[in-house]
Amino acid sequence: ARLVASGGGLVQPGGSLRLSCLASGFRFDEYTMNWVRQAPGKGIEWVSGITNGGLGTFYADSVRGRFTVSRDNAKNTIYLELNSLKTEDTAMYYCAQDRAGTTRGQGTQVTVSS
Repeated sequence: ARLVASGGGLVQPGGSLRLSCLASGFRFDEYTMNWVRQAPGKGIEWVSGITNGGLGTFYADSVRGRFTVSRDNAKNTIYLELNSLKTEDTAMYYCAQDRAGTTRGQGTQVTVSS
């Protein structure tokens, strides 16, 4: 499996970003997919998940109401829309097949700073 995230950047508190993750090498539409993140000096934190058909979405308490996960199975891509960003959202963001992030691929850096 290959997972490549993109769309990160530097944004001010209160700002927004949209992350994408392109998957290949497996039957994407058969998998629940997850977003996880890792802040500097910290472990992997599960952020959000979406079922294979996209009907079920799940969020960590720390991001619920601010982040929105979606997917396009025709494009083998999942998305994470980040709104009302806080400095504590600063982290490397990855997509993964599992909530623990052991299958995570290439991440994208999100930095929230004024």
